[in-house]
Amino acid sequence: MTVHFVGSGPGAADLLTLRAVNLLRQAPVVLYAGTYLDAEILSHCAEGTELVDTQHLDLDRITEHLVDAHHRGLDVVRLCSGDPSLYSALTEQTRRLDAEGVPWDVTPGVPAYAAAAATLGAELTVPELVQTVVLTRTRARSTAMPDTEALARVAGLEASLVLHLAITRIRTLAQELTGSYGSDCPVAVVAFASRPNQLVLRGTLADIAGRVETAGLKHTAVILVGRALGVRDEPEIACSHLYDPARERNNP
Repeated sequence: MTVHFVGSGPGAADLLTLRAVNLLRQAPVVLYAGTYLDAEILSHCAEGTELVDTQHLDLDRITEHLVDAHHRGLDVVRLCSGDPSLYSALTEQTRRLDAEGVPWDVTPGVPAYAAAAATLGAELTVPELVQTVVLTRTRARSTAMPDTEALARVAGLEASLVLHLAITRIRTLAQELTGSYGSDCPVAVVAFASRPNQLVLRGTLADIAGRVETAGLKHTAVILVGRALGVRDEPEIACSHLYDPARERNNP
């Protein structure tokens, strides 16, 4: 039988892919992280589905559940927050499944940064202003960051920057980013993107930390930094070449 790693998206039960919903409906066993998952997503599961909340389990225990279901001849859905390609521990889990001879596959999900940008109505790549998006995190009580990916080094690109798992360090991070982006650079924090309790905070690198601290945010928030967040009403911003009226187009 197969372990299906499924991106559960940013939280809203109607932001899953059709494939993800079908897998949830069919799987007799579903593992999910209760800390980051909206319970409504589990409403897609069939009655009688074996549900396992992994928020208090280490990797060994999670793997035991996956392998045990395989030996019982049962397919499993392993729900991952957002998209499995980002901060999902997919590599560690699939390596162990390979060692046990358990087949697996991956179904992508809507990543948290995309849901946050949608909430803001923001395009993170604005012509002639910024064409690069950096998705990264910082270290608090987590694994070390590679030396080549120090925040100051990444900030030097002045790209649209998306920080995951970093909300508790926002004051320090804002100070570190100011040297590259400037204190007036727009910042947005989106917590619980797409969920009923969604919260959006807007500001600049100079004041966003105070706004976050006042709101008491501790987790499940994405930080977006960059000039692309503040240009919608600026008429001098260049238009995309793809849709430029001056672009030569072949007649059909």
